[in-house]
Amino acid sequence: MYTILPRSRDAVLGVEISGKITLDQEKELIAKAEELIEDHGKISVLVVIGEHAGVSFEAAAADIKWVLANMQYLNRVAIVTDSKLLAALVAVDATFAKMVGIQEQHFDQTEIETAWHWIES
Repeated sequence: MYTILPRSRDAVLGVEISGKITLDQEKELIAKAEELIEDHGKISVLVVIGEHAGVSFEAAAADIKWVLANMQYLNRVAIVTDSKLLAALVAVDATFAKMVGIQEQHFDQTEIETAWHWIES
């Protein structure tokens, strides 16, 4: 399940993920991102990943496919989680993201306000 965070505005999309994301939910998020891209050209995304968050294989595949096809429209990506594994994965991915012009950064849950300031700047 996901929730669009109320601080989302303009070219910034904030999403909180809790529970498992289905393919239908992933399609809804993709549609929202595409609306913002149409309106603003480039977007930034803040994703808060809860303790019990997960994703179906189909939803993960759809997400990867969309990101690969739309990298040029992504400005910044902030991943907020206390997971050490996800923090390490973001650190690795950030190197590759930088090569295509995307700034990506991990923040702990206690740094949510810092993450918002970074994503909005």
